[in-house]
Amino acid sequence: MKKKLFLKVNSDTGKELQEIKENTELNIGDLITVRIELRVDRAIEFIHMKDMRASGVEPINVLSQYKWQDGLGYYESTKDAATNFFFDRLPKGVYVFEYDVRVNNAGNFSNGITTIQSMYAPEFSSNSEGIRINVK
Repeated sequence: MKKKLFLKVNSDTGKELQEIKENTELNIGDLITVRIELRVDRAIEFIHMKDMRASGVEPINVLSQYKWQDGLGYYESTKDAATNFFFDRLPKGVYVFEYDVRVNNAGNFSNGITTIQSMYAPEFSSNSEGIRINVK
């Protein structure tokens, strides 16, 4: 599983995504796209994926809802500190999940990790790396 953050910027060719690295300076009001790339090596059922957010950002979409994407149905629930994804079944393959957050506080923040775990077989789990974001 990989988690990356991208800064949404306007350019003369349209909107672009620039990957945020450890030393990237962000400003209050910047729009960030969180991208989670999940590789599944076998079909699994009843999975919970939790993506922790930095305390200096707020999600754009705060409504919890069932979603359908690329033949995969899942429930996305936005909470105070994290966005949760619940899957009844997750077939073998590669999946990409994205959502937007907006920077609302200055400081140096840890942008938490993403964890995924089987709800009935917790020994099947994985997590991403976390990075720090710096807001002027």
